Formats: sequence, C-alpha cells, structure tokens
Amino acid sequence: MKIGNLTIEGKAVLAPMAGVSDKPFRTLCRRFGAAYVITEMVSSKALQFQDKKSVELMTLSEQEHPVAIQIFGDDPSIMAQAAQKASAFHPDAIDINMGCPAPKIARSGGGSALLKQPKLCGEIVSAVKNAVDLPVTVKLRKGWSRDCVNVVEVAQICDEAGADAICVHGRTRDEMYTPPADWDIIRKVKEAVSVPVIGNGDVFSAQDAARMLEETKCDLVMVGRGALGNPWIFSQINAYTQNSCTILPPPGLSSRMLVMLEHIRALCDCKGEYVGMREARKHVGWYVKGLRGAAEFRRRGGYLETYEELVELVKDIIEENQNEDLMPKSFTEFSGEAPKA
Repeated sequence: MKIGNLTIEGKAVLAPMAGVSDKPFRTLCRRFGAAYVITEMVSSKALQFQDKKSVELMTLSEQEHPVAIQIFGDDPSIMAQAAQKASAFHPDAIDINMGCPAPKIARSGGGSALLKQPKLCGEIVSAVKNAVDLPVTVKLRKGWSRDCVNVVEVAQICDEAGADAICVHGRTRDEMYTPPADWDIIRKVKEAVSVPVIGNGDVFSAQDAARMLEETKCDLVMVGRGALGNPWIFSQINAYTQNSCTILPPPGLSSRMLVMLEHIRALCDCKGEYVGMREARKHVGWYVKGLRGAAEFRRRGGYLETYEELVELVKDIIEENQNEDLMPKSFTEFSGEAPKA
C-alpha cells in the first residue's frame, strides 16, 4: 500500500512510545518485519532551541527505513518549522501527535488536547503539509472524553487538510489504556475518509491483528504494548495475514534471551552503558514475562548496572527454565566483549 509516495510492505506498524521506541528498538522491530516505525514524540517548541535530546530522538539509522519522525505541539507555524527541521534527518514521513493522553502534554495544548479544537487540527496538518515534501500522517484518539467522541469529525478535517494517512487509537483521552479499545470507531473513520487508516489498540497477537483488519477494514494495524519484550510479533502478524493464516510459534527460550541480549547491547552501544542499562531494566521485565521465576528475575533486573550482570542473569534464567545443554552455541558472542561506554 501507499502512504503518499511511500510504499509500505507488511501489515503492522510499530507505535511511537515515549521511553521505548528508540533507535535500538525501532531497528529490532524492523528486522522482525514491522512495516514501518515511528520515533518517540519530539517537542516542536524544544526544536526551536536546538534541544540536544530532541536531536538524539530524531537521529535515524539506515536499518530503520521506512521510518517517520513524530512531532507534537499546538502552534501551526511552530509545528511547520519543526517538521522542516525534522526533515533534515531524512525520515520517510512526518507524524503529528494528536493523541497522547499524558497530562504534561495535554496541559500544554498538545497531544489529545487538540481533539477539543478540530479547526486547529486542520490548520496544523495544513501547515506541516505545506512545509515539507514528505508524507504527513496523524495519530488520533477516539476523543477527548466520553462526552467528546469526535474522532470521525477530526479525521475528516485532517483528511481535507492534506494528511496522507490517519491512525486511530480506539480509546478516549480519559480512558488512557483501559477499557478495551473501541474498534468500531476505527471502522467509522475508515468509512469517512479517503486516505489509509491505521488501527491502534489491543493488538497483542497475530490473530488480534487479523481480526482488527477484518472488523474495521483498516489498512494497517499499529502495535504498541504488544511488542514490549515481544518484537517477533511483527513476523507473526505478517505470516498470519499474508500467508493463509500461518501461525509462527514464539521463539524458544534461548532465542528469546539472545534477542534480549542483542537489544540491550544495542541500547548500551547507542546510549552508553550507564544510561543503557538503566533503560534496559524495564525491557528485562517484559522479556521474562511468563517464565518460571519471572518475579525474581524482574526484581534482579531492576538493579542491573552493567551488561556483564545482565549476561549472568540470562544464564540463571536459562538454568531455571531449561536444561544447560540447550544453551545456544552462539551465546558466547554476547558474553565476551563489554558494550561501549
């Protein structure tokens, strides 16, 4: 399918998640078959001041493409300038955040707060579209609250303003991430606009993705929490939706741990061991979910400071859950050289 002039292969997109969708995780998910990926959100106002953290968020690798940089804010002219600055990092698209429910974002007028001002949403899309020669996508929520469910109206305005694709999370801002996502509202948006629609909310398996595609008729599904500690979900979705419902089993324990080690090593190489290992703590908790002794391994993971400590933890995880003779032969390549500081 096409988003503007961008060709997308596959059916599942990695959601932009603050503190999670960094370069190492985006690259990993692309390797496992994500159709495209989106960066953590970048403040349009921070970009005016050459914010160092924002530059880091927008720095892309060749392995990530196709990739979109997501920006947020509530001023059309500042958003347009931010899109121009973001385009210098060579993304394949610009994504506009109009759905983040975080209080600090909404209080400043950005994210999901924009849903209360449909006209402003259109003005922002138009300004960004006119500022860059890239596809422009928009991420929306069902509405601001149960009393303000207006995503169909806002989606139509964004469509008319020039958006090349629209993503809909099937919850209002005040619902955050519960109760179950409303997929019916995604279908209504799909019926109301002329551009591709990406469905978001409660996709935790290949079967979930297939049901969303069938029930909503959306063009792509976006996976967020379902990819945490589970990047192979994209391969599973692609196999199930494109190859006669083929079910790919999850990787075995050894493969799972190797992926985790590779992910955390990439984090350390990218951000240095001090920062990388602290960010790794939450990922370890997700990767060990469902394993025997998971609670204790999560506790130990919460105190990790070095990559060598992680290697020792993985050895204990495998010993607890599997015979030692099933240790992967390639394990040594992860247990020797320390990551870059």
